[in-house]
Amino acid sequence: MTSINFLQGDWSPSSWRSKTVAQPVTYPDEGHLRRVCDKLGRLPPLVSPGEIERLRHQLAQVQNGQAFLLHAGDCAESFEACTAENISNKIGLILSFSLILIWGARMPVVRVGRIAGQYAKPRSSPTEKVKNADGSAREVPSFRLSVDERNPDPERLLSAYFYSTTTLNYVRSLLASGFSSLNNPREWSLSHVRSPALREEFENISNGLADALDFCRTIGAEPGGLSGGAAYENGGARGVLGEVDLYTSHEGLMLEYEAALTRLLPIPRSQTATSTSQASNKTTTSGTEVLSGSDTPTRTASKLQETNASQLSAYNTSAHFLWVGDRTRQLTGAHVEYFRGIRNPIGIKVGPSMKTEELVELLSVVNPGREDGRVTLITRYGAEKIDTHLATHIEAVQKSKHPVIWVCDPMHGNTLTSANGLKTRHFSTIVSELTSCLRIHAACNSRLGGVSLEFTGELNEEGFSVTECLGGSMELAEEELSLRYQSFCDPRLNFEQSLDLAFLVSNHYKNDRRGSKGGMMSALAEART
Repeated sequence: MTSINFLQGDWSPSSWRSKTVAQPVTYPDEGHLRRVCDKLGRLPPLVSPGEIERLRHQLAQVQNGQAFLLHAGDCAESFEACTAENISNKIGLILSFSLILIWGARMPVVRVGRIAGQYAKPRSSPTEKVKNADGSAREVPSFRLSVDERNPDPERLLSAYFYSTTTLNYVRSLLASGFSSLNNPREWSLSHVRSPALREEFENISNGLADALDFCRTIGAEPGGLSGGAAYENGGARGVLGEVDLYTSHEGLMLEYEAALTRLLPIPRSQTATSTSQASNKTTTSGTEVLSGSDTPTRTASKLQETNASQLSAYNTSAHFLWVGDRTRQLTGAHVEYFRGIRNPIGIKVGPSMKTEELVELLSVVNPGREDGRVTLITRYGAEKIDTHLATHIEAVQKSKHPVIWVCDPMHGNTLTSANGLKTRHFSTIVSELTSCLRIHAACNSRLGGVSLEFTGELNEEGFSVTECLGGSMELAEEELSLRYQSFCDPRLNFEQSLDLAFLVSNHYKNDRRGSKGGMMSALAEART
């Protein structure tokens, strides 16, 4: 493993320091910060290049219309909420949502969780004024802690690393021990779902899946060839029914943290071999270089070894996928400078303030080689503004011929404040933006590749879901928001509302697949009633 002090062309993990940092955090003790970052730089990676390359490949499939991206999880994680129950409920909700999508769309789902690192959030203002006990006012940093704990402390960066590690370790153990098996999807959801209609819909999928698997076993064609095999706990293999990929992501906001966890690592041999093979085919076809006879294998192997030895790249090892926010995507800013150099697939939030020429130039900066699966554009306009902006952004990207994945974030542009002062969102407005997004992509001969959602499977001690967003099948009213409002930042869809949305999206793609009418447009009408 190579330290973070390396140069890759005109880029290094610290070249962002020469640029203006948006949403900066000023630490009172710079020496303490350096010591913490040095320690982070020596700690093991959370994820591997092989996992990152696998996600890049799967995102290329999303880009080409062969899969659907589900990017979902908490608005912001907290150290206090890092419990086994909360983590398993989050993963169960992601698995349930993706199963509903797969059942309706008959398309693989790439699962990327907002988990194991989503501890930092941008703020609309860096400071806020609070009252002291004597009635006087003072200015303090604006972030999610009690007023007396808001002095920036580098030790929290270390805490974020270790809580992320703990979360990821538990997620890996869940997925490796049968939790994600398609043989028992009821364990993900039904114990939490209180709506009879949602229970029935999910039960129908579970029963249909059970019948299909039973049929496969009967004819000796069980996926993975494990008919009659031992259970995983008894030494059996997991097989395709028990294996899923779930990747981690967070907003790359704290550049000190991200740079410390950036490593110069070898690109996996499968990737360099593919690149070498493609290059060899191109040169042979063009006549620039002709390999023939017994000399071919030796020279090709020699070239491959040379390539493997020299092909190192900068991987951010804190997560598989990172995104740059709408407040930090300045072309000449520090965040774009950092993001352009890492090999991870990245997301870019695109809001109403993004100019078309700025978007195209940004794509040229972060993906000059126009690599498939590299960039995901996450649009977040708001239901009332999407018609004004999305089509022009799509047309500009199409004209530029930059390869991108389009994803709809129907959450962030639709936040409002309730009468009792709580931030909230209405389910029907979320559906409205998603519906408009599908319609506009279709009109522009484009394709929506996925959704980015803030949802949670958290339950209180009595087993009830959070109450942060209005509406849905449970018809959550404004006066009920304060019952179980637990978000540390923005309001999230709860378990029932998330499954409501999953069924709406699934039914849209099922109707589209069958060539029938009544997708999200008719669903929107129902959601508003």
